[in-house]
Amino acid sequence: MPSHEPLIPKHGGYRKLKSFQVAQLVYDVTVRFCDRYIDRRSRTHDQMVQAARSGVQNIAEGSQASGTSKKTELKLTNVARASLEELKLDYEDFLRQRSLPAWPRSDPRRTELVSLRPASADAVVVWVKTVHEREGGRSGPSGRDGQSTKSTSSISSTFPELAANAALVLIAVACSLLDRQIAVLAKAFEQEGGFTERMYRVRKTNRDRR
Repeated sequence: MPSHEPLIPKHGGYRKLKSFQVAQLVYDVTVRFCDRYIDRRSRTHDQMVQAARSGVQNIAEGSQASGTSKKTELKLTNVARASLEELKLDYEDFLRQRSLPAWPRSDPRRTELVSLRPASADAVVVWVKTVHEREGGRSGPSGRDGQSTKSTSSISSTFPELAANAALVLIAVACSLLDRQIAVLAKAFEQEGGFTERMYRVRKTNRDRR
């Protein structure tokens, strides 16, 4: 244990956490997705946006609370993880209820998006459009004019399919990061305790010096 352990260690700094950055991207993507594909008057719209927001806010609040309560940090990070799991189910329901395919883990588009590491919702939108254009020409048999004979309704369903699956990929990344973060926090809490234990160590160190 360090000889000059501070009573309240450095805390906050959540904006530098990769989990926060990806969760924030999920939130921005979800707001756009819901405004475009979910009726704004529906409960589902509000629930999806709030679940995405909860993921971001609880990571930030947990990080800020870590100075005086590792237990609170661990609890709120778990809440963030649970909120993103709820959001994941909403996207899966969206696809299932519209008979749109959910990408399997082996789908190369998942790897492509993860490797891209988009930093903004705009970057995700550009990627979705790129994939749509790239796959549009071979989505169905060609007619005499060389154009795809795929129905208009089928073509229009491609965008929500790509957008929902892209969101699911980003949620999976955020959840994986949070799982690792929670494991590290739990181990640290188990080994070092929380604020009460740290306060005892600091007081004992000061007494020993005197």
